[in-house]
Amino acid sequence: MSVTKSSAEAPSPGSPEPVAEPGPLVDVRDVSVVFRKRRTLAAARQVRAVNDVTFHIDQGETFGLVGESGSGKSTTGRALLKLVPTAAGSITVAGHDVTGLRGRNLRRARRSMQMVFQDPYSSLDPSSTVAASIAEPLIVHEKLSAKAARGRVDELIEMVGLRASYADRYPYEFSGGQRQRLAIARAIALNPRFIVCDEAVSALDVSTQNQVINLLERLRTEFGLTYLFIAHDLAIVRHISHRVGVMYLGRIVEIGPAERVYTAPAHPYTQALLSAIPDPRRKSERIVLEGDLPDPARPPVGCPFQTRCRFVMDICKRRVPEHTAVEGGGEVACHLQTSGPTLAGSPLNDLEPAP
Repeated sequence: MSVTKSSAEAPSPGSPEPVAEPGPLVDVRDVSVVFRKRRTLAAARQVRAVNDVTFHIDQGETFGLVGESGSGKSTTGRALLKLVPTAAGSITVAGHDVTGLRGRNLRRARRSMQMVFQDPYSSLDPSSTVAASIAEPLIVHEKLSAKAARGRVDELIEMVGLRASYADRYPYEFSGGQRQRLAIARAIALNPRFIVCDEAVSALDVSTQNQVINLLERLRTEFGLTYLFIAHDLAIVRHISHRVGVMYLGRIVEIGPAERVYTAPAHPYTQALLSAIPDPRRKSERIVLEGDLPDPARPPVGCPFQTRCRFVMDICKRRVPEHTAVEGGGEVACHLQTSGPTLAGSPLNDLEPAP
């Protein structure tokens, strides 16, 4: 039953084709996540890690979410599975109103939505065999006998390209790539419809990244899985994603089909991120962002990107930009689209930066 691919195989260029029936499986509307950051024993301040985020993911689609560290990507992914509480908005996953779920109903709903973490040790108990870790959800949720669960474990391990005989080993006996494959096996054990991949390949070497990406894509195609793929490596996101959202300081500043976002970015931040990808064909110079990501507890007034934007205008310092449609598909939250000097179809690289 093994369905492994060549270890040397790299993801094919271009966006993959979505599978299964059309329509949103995941619907996120105006979601905010607020943490309280304690400053002293007596005082605390609010940190809006996710701010008024809206997007959807169609059945069988991979939606990529990119941005700098601290932009709110991982918090968004965790909110979708109710691993962190939301302060506002609504989240629907596979027909479940996630924000309203509690107790037994939440546990039941989580069978259809799983997560693959950056560190596979987060889902593999280092003190248990691989078989025990993968069998646990089958015994708890499916009420399988130990014998039936073990048979299913063997199938799952082979499904992710490893030998069933590895089941009695411990996580420390595997390489990083093998552990991530085993974490994926555990994630698909209950036949979920939706999986959040949170930096699932960022800790792996390039060759192993390609293998895991190919595995995820094959499982999506075979089983109609839907992914939220969170990563800081924009090249990988382009290969695996149908659509992409770009986050900055808790907000989605651009969203659209992967090819449009990568070939004609409409937001200055997206453009800066993409300019950092090594490409010998690129004629323009890399765009260097000045300064660091602002403190999310004290975000700038107006556009969240205005303190680092080379095209900043007066309106950017006063008003948060609304999302407007972009030619080629998607939306962008940037005053340049409505108040700036851009013309339809003119790339931002052709503009003169603000003095």
